[in-house]
Amino acid sequence: MAPNPVSRRSGMTVLKPGDTCWRIEGARRAVFLVDNESQYAALLSALQAAERSIHILGWAFDPRTRLAPDGTEGPDDPDEVGRILLDLSRAKPDLDIRILVWRAPFGLMGHQDIRGHRAKRCFAKTRVAFREARDVPFGASHHQKLVVVDDRLAFCGGGDIVTNRWDSPAHHHVEPRRILPDQGRHPARHEVTLLVEGPAAAALGEVFRERWAGAGGEALAGPGPPPGDAWPAGAPTQLTDVQVGIARTRPAWCGRPLVQEIRRLTLACIAAARQTIYLENQYFTCAAVADALAARLGERDGPEVVLLVSARAPSWFDHVTMDYARNPLIRRLRAADAHGKFRAVSPQTSAGAPIIVHSKVAVIDDRIVRIGSANLNNRSEGFDTECELAIEGETPITRRRIVAFRDQLISHYLAVEPARFVSARIEGGGVVAAIDALNPAGRLAPVALDPPTWWEGLVASHSLGDPASVEESWRWRAPRSLG
Repeated sequence: MAPNPVSRRSGMTVLKPGDTCWRIEGARRAVFLVDNESQYAALLSALQAAERSIHILGWAFDPRTRLAPDGTEGPDDPDEVGRILLDLSRAKPDLDIRILVWRAPFGLMGHQDIRGHRAKRCFAKTRVAFREARDVPFGASHHQKLVVVDDRLAFCGGGDIVTNRWDSPAHHHVEPRRILPDQGRHPARHEVTLLVEGPAAAALGEVFRERWAGAGGEALAGPGPPPGDAWPAGAPTQLTDVQVGIARTRPAWCGRPLVQEIRRLTLACIAAARQTIYLENQYFTCAAVADALAARLGERDGPEVVLLVSARAPSWFDHVTMDYARNPLIRRLRAADAHGKFRAVSPQTSAGAPIIVHSKVAVIDDRIVRIGSANLNNRSEGFDTECELAIEGETPITRRRIVAFRDQLISHYLAVEPARFVSARIEGGGVVAAIDALNPAGRLAPVALDPPTWWEGLVASHSLGDPASVEESWRWRAPRSLG
């Protein structure tokens, strides 16, 4: 499918309902929550203030997840999300609490200790409704990650509520609060979530209700947001009265049509960029995205492209599939970088340990910011279910906030104050120059690529484990040229 025909010079919107997004709804307030220290704090406040409904949609859910870890672990931690939800269900009998996650085949998620049986046991014979969804093609997953509270607040991002997701923006090399239920510690990890209030949140409530019915649950009526102010205590407001595009991916399955709004939006954004394309993502294996970026890198006046990914996938399966499919695409972009405008980097702690990048963020100039569940892989084009939010810079203050968010992300990896990064960006004439100038310690390391192997060629050319559609998942397709 060709990129959405958007002129890079026209200033036209890239958000088009029915094409690059499902719909556009207003948000009275919105805030970027960088890393789960801030997300979980806002989530805890929102859950405790809920009056009518708490609806959680995820790839996985672990009731032992702590929302305010203190570095110690015990049998009765009051900040465990399962305990919080059970307490709320008893204290507020009219509160409708539902959790819907993907049912993985063959215990695929067992190695992560987040399989649904823990939640089943936790919520059995309680007023908290827990359900696992299997209404996707074999091999596909439900990957949307939402929490909707009272249809007036909604969290949309790249991370699930499970035990190995918490971290602070400092990404300390040693962090006692990154504690697991077995007293172990998990590695540094980066997540980003967008919190919205208002009609955009109500629309995400519709996404949940549609998914709940599709998973065999009863049809749910929208609760209607209660009166009053429920903005989480302590959460700042970065944006006010903005329009939010909601974009989705859904495979063609059981009579439901294919939805590829996120794919079209990605290609439209790349085509529309003028100065900077900033991408941070768990994966980078989508050849269509690489093709579009390579074309822009070949332009003399084209945009800078910064791709931030993990040095290595943390799981064995992802390493032998996604990492090996990523390598030839990065080689291709480095070869296409005729004007020195491309950087593919991975973040490290102060002691050189890798930081797991699990966020899914795109910032295009000062024009658009996107946050959600969709990876830059083939699956997110049309095989898994995905959901993301996009905000365009329609006013000067919104554009300034978009740029400030991007600069905050990059500077927090470099362990410098955002003001210092801004000065370096202005002085050097761009984001790439600022990264180069402020990175003597190598906190953002160039992504290291091993020499090509036969396995890399097989994985990359046949998209093993990473099909773009239902049809592709069922056949051994002809090898794709990797440029």
